[in-house]
Amino acid sequence: MGHGIQIRSGKIKHSLRNQIALIFIGMTLLSVAAIAVINGFFLAEYYIARKADVLKGAYDDLGTFDIELESSGAADMGQVSVPVDLKKSSMENNLTWIITNRQGQALLYNVQEKDVDRMEASLFGYQTGVDVQHKEILEKTSTYAIQKSQDRSAGMEYLELWGEFSNGNSCMIRSPLESIRESASISNMFYLYVGIVIIMISAFILWVITGHLTKPISELTAISQSMAGLDFHTKYQSRHSNEVDLLGENFNKMSEQLEGTILKLQSANEQLEKDIAEKVKIDEMRKEFLDNVSHELKTPIALIQGYAEGLKDNIMDDMESREFYCEVIMDEASKMNIMVKKLLTLNQLESGHDRLFMERFDIVDLIKGVLQNSEILIQQKEAKILFDEEQEPVYVQADEFKIEEVVTNFFTNALNHLDEKKIVELKVHRQERTARVTVFNSGKPIPEEALEHVWDKFYKVDKAHTREYGGSGIGLSIVRAIMASHQQGCGVENHDNGVMFWFELSL
Repeated sequence: MGHGIQIRSGKIKHSLRNQIALIFIGMTLLSVAAIAVINGFFLAEYYIARKADVLKGAYDDLGTFDIELESSGAADMGQVSVPVDLKKSSMENNLTWIITNRQGQALLYNVQEKDVDRMEASLFGYQTGVDVQHKEILEKTSTYAIQKSQDRSAGMEYLELWGEFSNGNSCMIRSPLESIRESASISNMFYLYVGIVIIMISAFILWVITGHLTKPISELTAISQSMAGLDFHTKYQSRHSNEVDLLGENFNKMSEQLEGTILKLQSANEQLEKDIAEKVKIDEMRKEFLDNVSHELKTPIALIQGYAEGLKDNIMDDMESREFYCEVIMDEASKMNIMVKKLLTLNQLESGHDRLFMERFDIVDLIKGVLQNSEILIQQKEAKILFDEEQEPVYVQADEFKIEEVVTNFFTNALNHLDEKKIVELKVHRQERTARVTVFNSGKPIPEEALEHVWDKFYKVDKAHTREYGGSGIGLSIVRAIMASHQQGCGVENHDNGVMFWFELSL
């Protein structure tokens, strides 16, 4: 909270536009009220002061007449030429005046005949000091006096100037105060009405102007709210060629920089998350790998250790038993050697350190070679091999040595999982751009939940059966790594009567 503005939950309680408008309208109201009060207390007095100046001017003008009393009596207004300006000024300022001689007789006046005697008497009373009541002296000099007086016979209050001229004549000039006060009252009322109209017009103009002035600020507020929500697409558009425009341009630049920075941070964060996930995965794989290797080596090492201790202790004295012990030791050592070599091969493949030697060769001829090399194993398993020996050559582009290992792994795996039908079928399908090699064996299908795990290191669907034929659970992992290095696919499918493994190569 600050400066009367309350912001809660991103909402402005008092808008800048309303505040500016209220401030200016309040100042206008205060100004009108102050002037009205000042006028009420001082305008009438100001008018009286100005009227006193008018009386002085009229006194100076009347003093220029050279009027002498004739034997026949007082001079008539028609016998003396009164300047037009004096007549006009007297009418405009509502002045009545009279000039008398030393004897107090009226020489010249602009009042009605019935009021001449009253003015003569009043002037005589002021000169002689007889009339001292109902008057308030405002200014007095050696030649004239200005005063407020109450004419009891007329029932009115006047502002009067009375005095003597250098020729001995006297004069009295008066103006009713009621007209002055009425003028001041009318002026105040007129000013009040004008002030109300001005306030209304000013309020409308201020509302329009403040809307125009605060529009870019409102736009910047909306942009800042969008930026707070990490939306940097909204840009400042208003153009007023002032400091707000410069602020808007800086907002746009800041928005672009923030967007770029946040995108970089998001990218770095995503990469960091990937790196962390990869590290966790590698750690888990390393732990799993060590656990699996330890488990796989534990049995052969225990057998080797047990049979070696038996030989050392001469448990069996006959030659045939010793030879059996030696064969077990050699067999287990051979299995360990094969597993270690496979692990080294798999490690090289997965790390990308194993180079491919791409060449063109006939995949059909390669399969024939694998079958020929596996003749003894086929006879041991009493398997029935189905393969079209007369199939036309299918030339592919790959590392022949590694693809031979893939075919050998698939074929050996098929022989080790035969059922009583003991059928293994190999096919080469020529497709549009690739050749698909399939190896099918009759037997039990792989459980659906295990299909995606058969490629994992040391994974065994039937651990007892795998141990029986000496499998380590690494062969299919090597197959997947080889096909990944070739950027080709491989997979496994269950059939009603068996399982089929496949892989593809570029023609």
